[in-house]
Amino acid sequence: MALSLYDVTIPAYLQILGSVGRLVGKAEAYCTEQKWAPPDIIGAKLADDMLPYGYQIKAVVSHSVGAIDGVRKGVFSPDRSPWPETFAGLKKLTTDAIAALDGINAAEVESFVGRDMRFEMGEMRLDFTAENFLLSFSQPNFYFHAATAYDILRWKGMPIGKRDFTGRVRVKS
Repeated sequence: MALSLYDVTIPAYLQILGSVGRLVGKAEAYCTEQKWAPPDIIGAKLADDMLPYGYQIKAVVSHSVGAIDGVRKGVFSPDRSPWPETFAGLKKLTTDAIAALDGINAAEVESFVGRDMRFEMGEMRLDFTAENFLLSFSQPNFYFHAATAYDILRWKGMPIGKRDFTGRVRVKS
């Protein structure tokens, strides 16, 4: 069986977005248990030169449904708007992204193959084919930000493990 562009993007996005959304809920509960204010987690970062948990969640969404929207438009520019500062806002980002991705059909994603698109950030311009953008740029960023969000929660002492990160794996049916 040959894999399609759809097969290597949308199901992976949905799997990890589902786990990220569940982790946001667990983070909120942990924050309550610890008697912390939401910014104690949402504003947490691993290093001074890294962006905080709230940004990491926003970036996961940006590099999944946002990447697909970028391919549709032929240009992807990172969303520079502020990230949500509440757990409800972070949950909404993930649930909205999942709903949008659920509405994408395989034929549309396959129509992206070979299409030109550009990444723009400030003065930087990078030209890609849609598939190279999704697989060599956006998807690695998607996983980086998902893992960083998970790592922040572990660093804050949350009792979570690898299964919380991987979410529901797609087993043979």
